[in-house]
Amino acid sequence: MSYYVHDSAIVDEGCKIGEGTKIWHFSHIMPNCIIGEKCNIGQNVVVSPEVVLGNNVKVQNNVSIYTGVICDDDVFLGPSMVFTNVINPRSAINRRNQYAKTHVGKGASIGANATIVCGHDIGRYAFIGAGAVVTKTVLDFALVVGNPAKQIGWVGEYGHRLNFKDCDVAVCPESNQEYKLENNQVIRIK
Repeated sequence: MSYYVHDSAIVDEGCKIGEGTKIWHFSHIMPNCIIGEKCNIGQNVVVSPEVVLGNNVKVQNNVSIYTGVICDDDVFLGPSMVFTNVINPRSAINRRNQYAKTHVGKGASIGANATIVCGHDIGRYAFIGAGAVVTKTVLDFALVVGNPAKQIGWVGEYGHRLNFKDCDVAVCPESNQEYKLENNQVIRIK
């Protein structure tokens, strides 16, 4: 086996798990999931059927990832955050054929205790603040916080806030990468 599964974890048949991935205590990986290389699945995580996680995805403790979620490479899912997959759940009504899709772009981070309401994609390198409730699509590089989540700024690939005050180009203080803001979209230019 080219990946690690703790003795208390359950991995159902039909899963594809990449080399170097670690699955920790009391987690359950359900049928037909695809988990990339070098992922870390923390304690008490549920990964529902047919979820797709790219390479180097970090899933912290107590996270629920429901059917319909796709996370690209390098996504960070903070402790106790959750995705939903049905807009109007009812215990007495089976809506398994109505699961909505949610796509999380490369490098995005979702903070502790955040909730992502299904059908709303998270852009590349977006940063969702702790406790946020995302009820609409989030742009690439957007910084969103609150309930409901509102965009309050922009971040770069290293997670630092970008300052576009008085100009349309911002520099990351850690990486020196340069970003341009144009038509309410951020792109990395250097």
